[in-house]
Amino acid sequence: MQVLYFAWLRERIGIPKEQVETSAATVADLVAELRLREERYALAFSDMAAVKVAVDQEIVDLNAPLAGVREVAFFPPMTGG
Repeated sequence: MQVLYFAWLRERIGIPKEQVETSAATVADLVAELRLREERYALAFSDMAAVKVAVDQEIVDLNAPLAGVREVAFFPPMTGG
């Protein structure tokens, strides 16, 4: 699946997107796998309260299933102004 990183997540991880092969059943499982990759991922995903997730362009929570998913995007919460 394609995994996209936005804003400070992209800055911490160092890439805007990547193709990920995973056996993760949920978004939370995917985050756990990514955290174990390298320190930069662990840092980016250290505070999931500060991260929003979209699966195939729909906002979801960490328990969302990944079966059949083509794209997962991680980004900080939006603020208005």
